[in-house]
Amino acid sequence: MNATLDELRRRAAGPGRRILLTGAAIVTMDPALGVLPRADLLIEADTIAAVGPDLRADDALVIDVTGAVLAPGFVDTHRHAWEAQLRRIMPDVNDLGEYVTATLAGIAPAYQPQDMYVGTRLAALTAIDSGITTMLDFSHNSRTAAHSDAAVRALADTGIRGVHASMRPHFGDWDGQWPADLARLQDTYFSSGDGLLTLRLATLATDEIAGPDLAYGERLARAARDLGIGVSVDAVFGLPSSEAILGWAKQGLLGPDVALIHCTGLTPQAWQAMADTGAAVSLAPTSDAQIGLESAIPAVDEALAVGIRPGLSIDVEVALASDMFTQMRALHAIQRMRAVNAAYGTGETPVRIGVADVLDFATLQGARSIGLGDVTGSLTPGKQADVLVVRAEDLNNMPLNDPIGTLVLGSDPRNIDAVFIAGQVRKWAGTVLDIDLTALREEVRASRDRVLHAGNRR
Repeated sequence: MNATLDELRRRAAGPGRRILLTGAAIVTMDPALGVLPRADLLIEADTIAAVGPDLRADDALVIDVTGAVLAPGFVDTHRHAWEAQLRRIMPDVNDLGEYVTATLAGIAPAYQPQDMYVGTRLAALTAIDSGITTMLDFSHNSRTAAHSDAAVRALADTGIRGVHASMRPHFGDWDGQWPADLARLQDTYFSSGDGLLTLRLATLATDEIAGPDLAYGERLARAARDLGIGVSVDAVFGLPSSEAILGWAKQGLLGPDVALIHCTGLTPQAWQAMADTGAAVSLAPTSDAQIGLESAIPAVDEALAVGIRPGLSIDVEVALASDMFTQMRALHAIQRMRAVNAAYGTGETPVRIGVADVLDFATLQGARSIGLGDVTGSLTPGKQADVLVVRAEDLNNMPLNDPIGTLVLGSDPRNIDAVFIAGQVRKWAGTVLDIDLTALREEVRASRDRVLHAGNRR
């Protein structure tokens, strides 16, 4: 395996590199290609060139992955990455107010740019380790331009397909540079349009949490559209957000470039407006259920009822798991429980989602919801080569009977043997590459201790 890794890296230096992964079960998540029980996948430079049985590529580096499942990388549509050094600091947080008070009001003001870098880098590396090849960082602690720069650099330094969604902090001192600073960020880091990083505007649905300046509306919609970037709207909850959605629809402020996050407790009228305008939806299954956001029920049934297929997200690691396997399983179990419970004693047949649905949400629909559906989310020839190699013959997965069932219900990060992002290997033989774990631990602990001390938490 080391010899193969050396050859992979040697070839990665050249633009004409070709890698042929052979002998795997391939879950393409492309409706036209489906699941291939035994096939090959050809990567040329950063792109998927071909998928199918018995491929030939005489000059390619051939890697036998028999006994594995190949799948597209997961897409995390919403994570507050800067908080990663605060992982599980409040595992039993009782509600949104408790989280906001402790984290956004209590600790966030203590963050310096280096802390933003450390937290965001840790979150991105952990994402890669668990098979998330695309992560939207809802970076809502941009106190200065330097804070934003640090968050973007952290994404770039890990090699993840990163979406920097920029928002000013909820509370505390800041430079007042947002949203005007988005233009500088775009010119500095995102002007080429062909790299791994993309830019979005991040905002909130209403003024309930942090005041009117953060509430989505005409001013922020215009700022995003002037730059040609998408918008991610967090804290979309209940009747106030439902009324806001109807207003946005009337003003022409909704569309496929606007992703609404959580969406718990919305009215049927709001859902219909979202469907009519083509707005995207990002669910956070464990966040909604565990923290108890509005109804505490992930709104998958409401989305599907109006024809919206949502993406999935991690949200806050201060209280939640870091991986997409947990999100898929939680949503799968919650929706099926609700469906059976609703039909119990009525004689009606429960309408249940399946493992293929939640995998679709975690890959293709997630990519579409953040504007990257033409780039990633499925193993479609012509898309970027964001590929997972998942060991299906490990103790917890053997024998391989159903590839999608194995990915959703059997696997976890330890089974991910390799991760490719844009054709570059980022995890190999079960290990994320190019990390000095000792140095990383020291940086993470030092940052955590500093911000907790400054925030009077310790």
